[in-house]
Amino acid sequence: MSPTSETGHAGRRLVIVESPAKAKTIKGYLGPGYVVEASVGHIRDLPSGAAEVPEKYTGEVRRLGVDVEHDFQPIYVVNADKKAQVRKLKELLAESDELFLATDEDREGEAIAWHLQEVLKPKVPVHRMVFHEITKEAIRAAVANPRQLNKLMVDAQETRRILDRLYGYEVSPVLWKKVMRGLSAGRVQSVATRLVVERERERIAFRSAEYWDLTGTFGTGRTGDASDPSALNARLSAVDGRRIAQGRDFGPDGRLKSDQVLHLDEANAHALAAALQNASFAVRSVESKPYRRSPYAPFRTTTLQQEASRKLGFGAKSTMQVAQKLYENGFITYMRTDSTTLSGTAVSAARAQVTQLYGASYLPDKPRTYAGKVKNAQEAHEAIRPSGDRFRTPAETGLTGDQFRLYELIWKRTVASQMKDAVGNSVTVKIAGTSSDGRDAEFSASGKTITFHGFMKAYVEGADDPNAELDDRERRLPQVAEGDALTAEEITVDGHATKPPARYTEASLVKELEEREIGRPSTYASIIGTILDRGYVFKKGTALVPSFLSFAVVNLLETHFGRLVDYDFTARMEDDLDRIARGEAQSVPWLKRFYFGAGDGPEGVTDTATAAAAAGNGDGDHLGGLKELVTDLGAIDAREISSFPIGDGIMLRVGRYGPYVERGEKDAEGHQRADVPEDMAPDELTVEYAEELLAKPSGDFELGVDPQSGHQIVARDGRYGPYVTEVLPDGTPKTGKNAVKPRTASLFKSMSLDTVTLADALKLMSLPRVVGTDAEGVEITAQNGRYGPYLKKGTDSRSLTAEEQLFDITLDEALAIYAQPKQRGRAAAKPPLKELGTDPVSGSPVVVKDGRFGAYVTDGETNATLRTGDSVEEITPERGYELLAEKRAKGPAKKKTAKKAPAKKTTAKKAPAKKTAAAKKTAAKKTTTAAKKTAAKTATKKSSASSGTKTDE
Repeated sequence: MSPTSETGHAGRRLVIVESPAKAKTIKGYLGPGYVVEASVGHIRDLPSGAAEVPEKYTGEVRRLGVDVEHDFQPIYVVNADKKAQVRKLKELLAESDELFLATDEDREGEAIAWHLQEVLKPKVPVHRMVFHEITKEAIRAAVANPRQLNKLMVDAQETRRILDRLYGYEVSPVLWKKVMRGLSAGRVQSVATRLVVERERERIAFRSAEYWDLTGTFGTGRTGDASDPSALNARLSAVDGRRIAQGRDFGPDGRLKSDQVLHLDEANAHALAAALQNASFAVRSVESKPYRRSPYAPFRTTTLQQEASRKLGFGAKSTMQVAQKLYENGFITYMRTDSTTLSGTAVSAARAQVTQLYGASYLPDKPRTYAGKVKNAQEAHEAIRPSGDRFRTPAETGLTGDQFRLYELIWKRTVASQMKDAVGNSVTVKIAGTSSDGRDAEFSASGKTITFHGFMKAYVEGADDPNAELDDRERRLPQVAEGDALTAEEITVDGHATKPPARYTEASLVKELEEREIGRPSTYASIIGTILDRGYVFKKGTALVPSFLSFAVVNLLETHFGRLVDYDFTARMEDDLDRIARGEAQSVPWLKRFYFGAGDGPEGVTDTATAAAAAGNGDGDHLGGLKELVTDLGAIDAREISSFPIGDGIMLRVGRYGPYVERGEKDAEGHQRADVPEDMAPDELTVEYAEELLAKPSGDFELGVDPQSGHQIVARDGRYGPYVTEVLPDGTPKTGKNAVKPRTASLFKSMSLDTVTLADALKLMSLPRVVGTDAEGVEITAQNGRYGPYLKKGTDSRSLTAEEQLFDITLDEALAIYAQPKQRGRAAAKPPLKELGTDPVSGSPVVVKDGRFGAYVTDGETNATLRTGDSVEEITPERGYELLAEKRAKGPAKKKTAKKAPAKKTTAKKAPAKKTAAAKKTAAKKTTTAAKKTAAKTATKKSSASSGTKTDE
């Protein structure tokens, strides 16, 4: 195609998209007159630290990256890793006659296009090129019909970015000072964390109730078949007209909500069953109703994330990463959308496939349309669907693995959305009998038959509850009529207990956020990723479990920044931001009110409740802003907000190095303290379990005196496991250049605190031991390390098979080991720890294995380490498949190239050492919450459009 024929102009055109993959696909659809290059996501953003801020700025501007005193002017800097790409784009632009900005058609994409224009400063005509699918027809139509940049969209995105920066950079330091370094707060992430914490609080407060009922098997007396069974199962529903209590009738305190229902205990249930053994039963009533179920709407971002979680085991982040690849390679339409609308072309394509694959009887007379359910939907995109004017069936795509599975899900849902309703009948049968003591017992059974499956032939939606009945499930009952006699073949007594509310999964949390109108659907995947990465939440199976750390963070925010994590306030903020996007409100007055507060509402912002909420003060003439809140920190008691009563005088506290339980005050008589496993779910920390932790041996176990140094040797249970150490005399300098550190060594795995002896301790503290030197004079030492005992010669390490070899291996034996070629793998593969089944993607068996970094799941091609909260004993096949899917979505790990260091002599421990063996083991032992947090350099997370995610601080 020639440029002239498509646009009416000759010359060279530069088209800039966001990702290299998209550039490669689009390049094939445009002729030789076009150069397609990627910006690789954002090229410019707010500075991540003061060092990136130009020197002309001082004070708060350097800290925030925003000049709050001058209308919240943002300070933008070109990302360090994008400077080379910017140079390349400028060089290409210098050789071009026109510039097409072809970034995504959403607020963030519009902002990226604006930043490109601001940085590149083009002197040639600039066009905004938009499309929602990457097909030849769509791309050529986009080139032929460009538009101008939408400044309202840009301003709205900039307001969000500034708001999130102020929120994150002002509130996060409060968490650093009062809870732990490296933590972060965010406008949506903090509210999402609060939701997960509140659900866990409900589980902790929950009291289970026991209730009983009866199930009867009733025969019709005739021979049955698949369409007309000979018997039916019915559950006791009422006695003497009083409904039998079920789980829904009990409150979270374990008490009945109403006295109008009959609560059967075990004794009464057995008594009633006995009284009904010889009773006569008959059909009291039969109620039949027509059943009709309409198709589900085509996918939008959140419903795709939910279904991919339910059906494929994908996390929200994995779903978006796979969808991004499908979009960029031209298989689906844009995957960040609030819309359930299909274009006329797409409807025609779907209807054609319905007729082709299922027959004309499954095609409705008129195309189906779906109304949007999302308030303030971002743009008029289409729903997520297969691309093109003829949908490729999954088999025709050539896709494999996760991309195939997600495409198939999208394709099925889209085609099903244009099919006929499923129809059938639902039936309720009530059966009555009189007990031997004269009580009227009524049993009830419900059935459903589907006479025409309609859209269910193509697709049935999943459910968050694994025990829920799906739409296509049929329950056939015998054909009976009122008055028919039935025989009670069996009556059983069933006991039940109410269950606490289920924890959120990624799918149900996304659904909850959307229903509360909190945040934007396009950011949900990154929000969930953030709270997982920050250690606020971890996974047990598919459930999201809050850490003890998140309890402390949410407690502080609720107590001192209540409105900032208020659900309604956060939703109202979203409304205000959308009003700014529509040009109905002004950005700067709104930001001033949020940040500084005001007595009167500024022009253009009518929601005074939002401003009041921002200050945590809904009344009075003065409405304080965020700045005032974070300035007055004196009222925040760090110990108080991190302390939670368990019972019997025991407190759970969240410390710098993790959670622990404590009874009594430190240094007081009877004081007890014990660490709490960090992968423990908070609702599992009962008084009884806390007592067990406190009852475990703690403190110093005196082993004796070292005959050489005269120092007392003790064994202790530390944060990283049991260890032995020497007690230095009072007055020994602990800091400065003359500081003396006590010799310390971790116990071997075969040792325990109650069996270790003084001799054991002295041997442990003698490590590393010099074995000797080789022919070239290089020292060989025996050491106990992260992965067990080993020999070290310069930079060459060789594993030893037994711990005792550390103390008795000779130089000749060591030289013999080094004379052998270095083993890159294990001599004999260990048997798997657990078998999980066949992976639905690779078709290979999935097993759990023990690796040098801990347990992991593998299908022979992909390995995924078990996360915090996963255990070999409890991991399910579905969780294993999910971990592998997430690992595949990330792609292969990049290899790091390190410079080879020259061999150095290893200094063995012949005298009291400056670095202990225990210190060397620190990194390998249990990962503390503090370690996870300090990995984050800032309290907020940069946007990373290049990886297919949208972010929120």
